[in-house]
Amino acid sequence: MSLANTWGTRPEERVGPWPCDEIAGPAAAALWRGVDVQAPAAVTWRWLCQLRAAPYSYDWIDNFGRRSPRTLTPGLDRLAVGQPVMRIFRVASFVPERHLTLTLAPGRGELFGHVAVTYRVVARGERSSRLLAKLRYEPPPGLWGRVLARLLPWGDLVMMRKQLHTLARLAERDAA
Repeated sequence: MSLANTWGTRPEERVGPWPCDEIAGPAAAALWRGVDVQAPAAVTWRWLCQLRAAPYSYDWIDNFGRRSPRTLTPGLDRLAVGQPVMRIFRVASFVPERHLTLTLAPGRGELFGHVAVTYRVVARGERSSRLLAKLRYEPPPGLWGRVLARLLPWGDLVMMRKQLHTLARLAERDAA
């Protein structure tokens, strides 16, 4: 597997079922991402819930130039299936302080195909955690789907790497 497929993760973190696997079709490809966070899992989880407000990646690309909030927005940790997340996703399932699983919002599949992603927060003691993500995707049929299948791992690596690092940095700041 290449860096674009497994960035920041350990082999043992990529074993076993993830909630997004139940949503994605059997032919869906998988991408894994992960970062260490020097903050308790509860703080990391709370920042993960902020994805309901903004993408926390490169704001000039995926947030129309608006800066993702740098303070926690009250109530965003009260999740419900179907809620919008990062504009293009919807909450598919969640277990508080453990995982948040998203699917593309209706009408987005024509461009991206079938996409499901699970974010996991894993406690590593009382003061640290891991923030992991697994993205499963089946590009749409045709030429665009073949192009997307080649570009998506690298494009997602650039964007999700920034997102996870930003969330980790904000959680670490709040935990300090």
